[in-house]
Order: sequence, then C-alpha cells, then structure tokens
Amino acid sequence: MRAKTVLPAVAMTAVSMVLTLAVVVMWLGTAVPWPVALVVGLGIDGGWLATLAYERRLAAQGDHNRAVTAVGWSFGILAAGVLVAHALTAEHSAGAWLAVAWLPLTAKALWLVHSMWERTALTPVALDAIRGIQQEARDEAAVARARLRAEAATEETRLTAVTEAGARVARVQAKTAQTLAGAWSTLETARAGEETGRALTSVTARVTPGVTPRWELPVWGPTEPLTSRSLESAPALTDEALDLIVDEIRTSETPALSYREMAARFRAAGHAASEMRLRAAWKRVAA
Repeated sequence: MRAKTVLPAVAMTAVSMVLTLAVVVMWLGTAVPWPVALVVGLGIDGGWLATLAYERRLAAQGDHNRAVTAVGWSFGILAAGVLVAHALTAEHSAGAWLAVAWLPLTAKALWLVHSMWERTALTPVALDAIRGIQQEARDEAAVARARLRAEAATEETRLTAVTEAGARVARVQAKTAQTLAGAWSTLETARAGEETGRALTSVTARVTPGVTPRWELPVWGPTEPLTSRSLESAPALTDEALDLIVDEIRTSETPALSYREMAARFRAAGHAASEMRLRAAWKRVAA
C-alpha cells in the first residue's frame, strides 16, 4: 500500500528535477556560460530536494516544521516560475512548455498526499480489527432487518386472520338477525291477521267468561336473569300466599289483567316465584 503513494511522488520528482535543470541550462545558456546555468539549475533542484529530504526525516519522527515546509513550497514555486517564464518566452511549442510547467508543484502535492497517508496508516492488526467490527455491525443490521420483516409479516398475517374472522362473525350475525326479523315479521302478521287470530283464540282457554284472551307474542330481546343471591334473599311463598298475591294483582284493574301483565307486575313488586308455580297459581285463581 505504501508503494501506491510513494512511487508516483518519486517519479514526478525525478521528471520535475530533470525538466527544471534542462530548461534552466537551455534558457540561461544563451545569456551566461553553461556551467553557470548548470549551477543555477542544480541549485534550484538541490534546494527542492534538500527540503524534501528534511521534511521526510521529520515525518518519520512524527514531527512537522512549518518553516521547512514553506521553504520547500518556495523552491517548488520557483521551479514552476522558471518553467512558466521559459514557456512564455519560447518561440516554438509555448503551449507544450506551459503544460509541463506545473510538474514541480504537482510533485510537491504528491509528497503531501503521501505524508497524509503515512499519518493515517494503520497496522494490519488494526485493519483486521476494524474489518471485523464493520462485519459484525453489518451482520447485526441484517439480522435486525430480517427480524423486523418477519415480525411485520406475522403481524400482517394475524391482522388478516382477525379481520376475516370478524367478517365471518358479522356475516353470521347479519344472517341470524335477518332470519329472526323474518320470523318476527311472520309472527306479527299471524297475530294481526283476522282469520289467524280467530283460529288461535279458538284453541286458547278462556280466562274470564265473556272475555276473549289475547294471544301474546313471545319476548324477543335482552333479559335480565335473576342471580342466585336475589333468589335466596326473597323467602319462598306458600301456595296460599302466592294465590292471594296473584289474585290481588289480577283483579287490581277492570277488566282483569292478562297473565303476562300480572307476571310483570308480580316481579316488579319484588315477589319471587318460579314460572311453573306462578302459572299454576294463575290457573287456580282464574278457574
């Protein structure tokens, strides 16, 4: 991994130094003796290389010096300036010379990238630990997502089952209510019909001479069953006392009350007796 950053920086540095030296010797060689131009080019490249070497030494020790860094960038800017000046004064291929004039700064930037990589580089053990932590986190996230999807699917199945069951119950209730309503309507029609009423009253025993009993519809609706405590709280009535109460309630109005009205008032008054005993008492007092 280290070679991926250091090799481009070394290659760019070598190309930049050779190009700078060649341009200085070729450009200044026409104005001054070529040994002088060679010394100038070597001075620029030597200063650039010396500051780079010192920066690398400080980086290896984990240190950093801003003054050395500033001197290194100054030599890089100087080399780039020489190349730019040569490109602007060149009679031929000025664009090509100007395009390569930034190689010193590019080499300096590559060494900066390499130093940043070194400051953040980790050992293989640390990298393996980080990869293990990341893999564990991905595994936990995948398990959590799978658990959430499974719970969502289970909840959806449960809600679907509950909804279907509720729909079936509603359909059964609606069908039952429709059937009961039809039966009640039939009973009401039979009760209100003139011919049917005479046929039903003809088979009903007379309660009072001269009075035709009325056929009552059965009770359809909620009832309140008596609890065992309420039955135990009221003392049991004897047949004589029950006959007396039934006769008193039946004859409290004129004409005499029907069995249904008498039974309702009997229980409203707080008396307690089974339906069988109450009907037997009714028959005894109405005979």
